[in-house]
Amino acid sequence: MPGIVIVGGGQAGGHAAVAAREAGYDGPITLIGAEAHIPYERPPLSKEALLAQTLPAPKLFFPPEKLAQRGITTLTGVRVEAIRAATRDVVLAGGQTLAWEKLLIATGGRARALAVPGGDRALLLRTYEDAQAIRARLVSGARVVCIGAGVIGLEIASSARARGCDVTVIEAADGVMGRVLSAPLAAFMHERHEAAGVHVRLGAAVHALEPGRVICDGFEVAADVVIAGIGIVRETTLAESAGIVCAGAIPVDETTATGVPGIFAAGDVAAFVHPLFGRRMVLETWRHAQNHGIAAGRTMAGKPEPYDDVPWFWTDQLGLNLQVAGMPREGVRTVWRGELGAASFTAFHLDEAGCLVGAEGVGAAREIRAAQTLIKARKPVDAALLADTSVAAQKLAMAVR
Repeated sequence: MPGIVIVGGGQAGGHAAVAAREAGYDGPITLIGAEAHIPYERPPLSKEALLAQTLPAPKLFFPPEKLAQRGITTLTGVRVEAIRAATRDVVLAGGQTLAWEKLLIATGGRARALAVPGGDRALLLRTYEDAQAIRARLVSGARVVCIGAGVIGLEIASSARARGCDVTVIEAADGVMGRVLSAPLAAFMHERHEAAGVHVRLGAAVHALEPGRVICDGFEVAADVVIAGIGIVRETTLAESAGIVCAGAIPVDETTATGVPGIFAAGDVAAFVHPLFGRRMVLETWRHAQNHGIAAGRTMAGKPEPYDDVPWFWTDQLGLNLQVAGMPREGVRTVWRGELGAASFTAFHLDEAGCLVGAEGVGAAREIRAAQTLIKARKPVDAALLADTSVAAQKLAMAVR
């Protein structure tokens, strides 16, 4: 009997499978993943997997027995060659077909390769096996070059520095983590990396990789290890085989449905309209993958709800915990709680109407939790209350005017 088929065995797919069952879906559920592992966490790959004394096993979201108890069939190491909307089935590698009543595409993305001469010399980080390969090269004294100063690039740089490597980060833009941080926070993180001995070269284009060196515009850097952290390429090929028109991501509505009946998409691969920000966006964060997957699972079980989760992510670098909520770069006014560079501080970003649209904090988990409540409220906030450090962080959610 056809049931739910989920293509993509990562975080979004795994949570969708469990959510569908817990929402009352009583048909077969099959989760298909190309990797050899059932759904596991990726954030540790750039941190614990590189730093622990011994390589830890993948951290699973659900133990195998939990999936089995819920009647979820997992197919690992299996590739889907095509999704056929007309016949409502998928074609697996080798020619086998699997029928579906409802299908979720949760294929995520693959690490973007460096498109320069010799670019295949650069290591990439997306899978547990990638982390194993990088870990083996991060020996004390190694000259490590990280290309890309986004979250992954800087986390790897932090881990490599902790292992005693000589680390250089090369970034084409004029700031680190430029897509997600405000200019003051980007400058702060840049300074912290420099202070820790990480050499950061901004506004630098990589032209080629050669044995032992990275060639840039006007300079070169000696390198024993090169790691590219320049984003992902979303895996939309299967969606296109189902007749879905994609422009770099799979467009879905507020319930994760695509324009093809019975087909849904969630996680990194999906572009959804966010009701709080009024535009279509893609997110590549841990919580989005989880919660968008849950939303898709509930939708496929017949219990759709508009997805309006406030964007949020964290990163651990150089002993700092940085958390970001909402869209800080969309603010026109910044309210500071604590001083930039203190052990704990928060930047609250307001729009022209005085509503909170984003927040960034170091050592400020409670403030960021409050910020998420305020961002979702979409009402003007009391800026003086936000800035007042004598007000307990737990009370900041009351800052709505």
